[in-house]
Amino acid sequence: MMAVGIEAMHVFGGTAYLDVMKLAEHRKLDTARFENLLMKEKTVALPYEDPVSFGVNAAKPIVALMSDAEKDRIEMVITCTESAFDFGKSMSTYIHHYLGLNRNCRLFELKNACYSGSAGFQMGVNFVLSQASPGAKALVIATDLSRFLVAEGGEALTEDWSFAEPSSGAGAVAMLISESPYVFQVDVGANGYYGYEVMDTCRPVPDGEAGDADLSLLSYLDCCENAFLEYQKRVTDVDYVNTFGYLAFHTPFGGMIKGAHRNMMRKMVQAKPEEIEDDFNSRVTPGLTYCQRVGNIMGATTALSLSSTIENGQFDAPKRIGCFSYGSGCCSEFYSGMVNQDGQERLRRLGIEDQLNQRYQLSMAEYDDLLRGSGEVKFGTRNVTLDSEFIPGARASCKGTERLFLKEIREYHREYEWVS
Repeated sequence: MMAVGIEAMHVFGGTAYLDVMKLAEHRKLDTARFENLLMKEKTVALPYEDPVSFGVNAAKPIVALMSDAEKDRIEMVITCTESAFDFGKSMSTYIHHYLGLNRNCRLFELKNACYSGSAGFQMGVNFVLSQASPGAKALVIATDLSRFLVAEGGEALTEDWSFAEPSSGAGAVAMLISESPYVFQVDVGANGYYGYEVMDTCRPVPDGEAGDADLSLLSYLDCCENAFLEYQKRVTDVDYVNTFGYLAFHTPFGGMIKGAHRNMMRKMVQAKPEEIEDDFNSRVTPGLTYCQRVGNIMGATTALSLSSTIENGQFDAPKRIGCFSYGSGCCSEFYSGMVNQDGQERLRRLGIEDQLNQRYQLSMAEYDDLLRGSGEVKFGTRNVTLDSEFIPGARASCKGTERLFLKEIREYHREYEWVS
């Protein structure tokens, strides 16, 4: 079987972030309960940032390192999102344009709640494996954001909403899929997928969500168990503890993953509490590092956890990473791949952690101002010119780094500008 997987990978964690403990205190939440979320920071999308700018900024460092001949072999660009702003036009067209890619390319979009990034990843893998166009590459970009629309004088900030607010983030992960899987080599055919109809979380209107948090947790746990059991059925001699050096989970918030891992350790290996805690710290925590700093970016979160695992794990010898992806509604998948030290070094050279460290920290006053103006750009916005001086410190924080921002929307058409 030919090799296939991630040749290059990059994360863009936005321009601004918020300390979520300060948010909890500002909202007067029960901080003891809040600490169970295991969250530290969340990326906050600025008015002139959207899923397209996030996606381009994630992919740009990858494309910049490619020769013209290599770029021309990108024959598929897939955007994976639940934050699209058009019922027909795919965001991949914008991303393809601003990356300057070859026009002999398939451009389309996938939507399946938080599973979309893994769906796009698997589609890219199977395109390469098909050898329909030998040597071709697929660029998969999972990009999502959360914007909370707050009504002046209303009761928008309920307690339940406020506890969801700290974990909802923004950002994008770009993955170049090819037959040169330097960063993550897929275990071909090692896939366990599991899904069914459940109304746990949905987006019945473009700019709002509805759902049942308890049902969503139960569905996540059910899918995690059954997707892994299907994987185990298809792959010989699989052991939940010993087969995988690390585990990367779709991470709505860290506390949920701790519960899912505990459930799996109890059911799969009948582990005791101390053993479960030690295993969580060694095999799962590396994958939470970036998730704790960016928040839940829906379709991109499994890939964010994978990138965090690769960057923060120990790969003195090649190790297998087991990945679990879940999307409400629902669909899930457990899959795996191999990572070695060279792959880790390649990923680290792109400076994901440095970019996260350079983000601008919002004050609570700035954050509240941003929330009040969140309706300026939303689904169906026809005409608007963005104020580039809104929160000037945020723009200044990325000076010297080329970055794409939304400039204006003119008759629904979004126009962007490169800023450095």
